[in-house]
Amino acid sequence: MDGYQSLANAIVELAAKDYRRSLKALKKNPKNREAMSMAMECERFFKSDWIKALTSVDGEYIMNRLREEARSL
Repeated sequence: MDGYQSLANAIVELAAKDYRRSLKALKKNPKNREAMSMAMECERFFKSDWIKALTSVDGEYIMNRLREEARSL
């Protein structure tokens, strides 16, 4: 894997970690403004054209998988 692909993967992985963390925080406290802001920012990223440039995996698919994961916690 070349450096550019590694960087692209790292960006998507970080967004997934941030989204996972924010969903977990919102599950504990739905009024957590910081977690809500982070979740919304991640959702914008997963729906953006930028993620399409970084990976062939559908951003909506990633988002839905992370939501399912959060519900099972």
